[in-house]
Order: sequence, then C-alpha cells, then structure tokens
Amino acid sequence: MLDFVRTHTRLAPVPFVPEISLFQADEPIALWERTEADGTAQPPPFWAFAWAGGQALARYVLDHPDLVADRSVLDLATGSGLVAVAAARAGARTVTANDIDPLSLAAAHANAEANDVRVQQAAGDLLDTDAEADVVLAGDVFYSRAMATRVLPFLRRAAARGALVLVGDPGRAYLPDDLRPQAGYEVPVAEELESVPMRRVTVWQV
Repeated sequence: MLDFVRTHTRLAPVPFVPEISLFQADEPIALWERTEADGTAQPPPFWAFAWAGGQALARYVLDHPDLVADRSVLDLATGSGLVAVAAARAGARTVTANDIDPLSLAAAHANAEANDVRVQQAAGDLLDTDAEADVVLAGDVFYSRAMATRVLPFLRRAAARGALVLVGDPGRAYLPDDLRPQAGYEVPVAEELESVPMRRVTVWQV
C-alpha cells in the first residue's frame, strides 16, 4: 500500500502549512478510480488531499505547541495524517493516527516518514470506545449525518474525562452548534474538491 500511495501522489508542501509536506494527488476522480481498479468498492481517497479542516487544525497546533507538548495525542479519522504529523512536530509525547481505511494509514506512515517524525497507528473504528489520549484532534469529521451522529458522542466522552478535544471544520452541514471557537482561518483548498479556492475554517473546542 505504501507503493500505491507513493506511485499515485507527489510529495509537496501543504498550502496553509508549508512546513509540512504530504503525498498529495492531483486528480481526485482519477485516483478514486485507481483505488477501485481491482473491482472492490473503496472509500473515497480522503488520504490523498489536505482537507480544509485538517489544514486549519494543523496550523493551530503548530502555532500553539503548548497544547500538545509532552502529551499523548489521538488524531481521529486521520486521512493523510497531516494533523498527526503537525502534533508530532509540535512536540507531542506520542501521536496515534486512526482511520478505518488501510490506505489512509499507509499515507499517514509515508507522510510521517517524509517529515521525519514518528506517528503510531490505530486501525479500525474507535467510535464505540473511549479515547485514552490527553488530546483528541479531528479535522473535517462532520461531513455527513451518519458520521456526525457517531463521532460527536466519542468526542464528548473524551472531553468529559478531561481530554482537550479540538475540531477543525469549514462549516460542514452537520457541525454541532454548541462548540467553542478557538481560531478562524482563510484556508486555500482544491477547487475541484470544494468548488471554491478558499474556505473559512474554524478550530473548535468540544
């Protein structure tokens, strides 16, 4: 899977977080077709792009390293691993990238290696469990009703037991309305994915 990630993407700086480089795809539809070339339905290649919420959250963590320094961090639904890499760069004691997509975890591994940081991996669905990390980070997780319905209780449980829980979100449809804003950014995005060249993104605390 690492070979697939590296073959179908190119290493390039992240627009809003240029100190981090990711293996990124130029053509989202073409890449999705390649992931399904063996006839098996695959999730969208969320791992091949720097999504708006993740870029804002990574920027916030890098600009406020005290939030994660010497603490354990879980990057939920890591996608490319951008936020996990940012947490590791900011001095987290341990960073765990979680995703249900094996290609996502392969991308997170490749991206951590490319940025010379160490990121652990947790495969599978964690949403019915309780996070044990000191800090839980989640970028762009409120894109569907089904995802929001499951992820929000997980995040609230983590916050209730004392974890710092931060979410990066560009106004997705199912963002809850009772989160506390921490920062706002104008983030450059891929127009073929977002239909606009910039998104206003807020970092929220649960």
